Amino acid sequence: MAATTSTVKPLLSLSLSTNQTKPPSYSSFISCKPIPISDSISTRPRLQVSVSVSFNPQGNFDLSLLEEDDDNLSKVAPPMPPTEGRFEVTLDNETISSLDLSPFHSATGITSPSLVEPKEFLERTIGFTINYTREDPRDPRELSEFPDIRLWFVRLDAAYPWLPVLLDWRAGELARYAAMLVPHQMSMKMGIVYNPEALEIFIVKKVFVVYNWLKQHNVPKPRIKTKDMARMLGFGIEDQLFDLVDKFPLEPS
Repeated sequence: MAATTSTVKPLLSLSLSTNQTKPPSYSSFISCKPIPISDSISTRPRLQVSVSVSFNPQGNFDLSLLEEDDDNLSKVAPPMPPTEGRFEVTLDNETISSLDLSPFHSATGITSPSLVEPKEFLERTIGFTINYTREDPRDPRELSEFPDIRLWFVRLDAAYPWLPVLLDWRAGELARYAAMLVPHQMSMKMGIVYNPEALEIFIVKKVFVVYNWLKQHNVPKPRIKTKDMARMLGFGIEDQLFDLVDKFPLEPS
């Protein structure tokens, strides 16, 4: 299936003046500048371009700014190996079809959202092994295209919405997790191509959830950790957004 891309105007960084009377707009806080995993401090100019955000089924992901960059996709570095000693959640057909979260509970020891201490999980991280047997061995779909697998991850995310910050990012687990929850199309050349607007909504929601959760658990430098999570999927978050969140805090749930 051919990939489709949407034209997205990258959002501008916030610039406030002392005489500004109108509140800053939503776009002032979020910059959409897809960043290759090997170039997380890219200084490319922000232009109006056709943006495609993608990752390949092997776990590594490429974030291409321009269509002419497609010729370089084969040069993307191979995925990093899983973090040694990470919590490994193993799923199979029965677990997935019954929406059974017990493999996650038993692998991580997380049985209640209110009883999680982030420190160990931030250090060891969490990953998934999906042993899914297709009814038709010739079925070419990737795992993120199977509705029952996606539904299992939707239920997991509903129960533990802060989970993305604990995943094994270096091995592509954040990209795979996003693929389970964000609309996308498959490309033979590029792998999974996210819907850019849906990905933006997903990231902003997770920024709110993760930042608040890290603060509640007194994790050092919660802004930096939250920014790093967003940056992994190509989004920059301005400090002014966190300032507003801090100004109007929510009570712990």
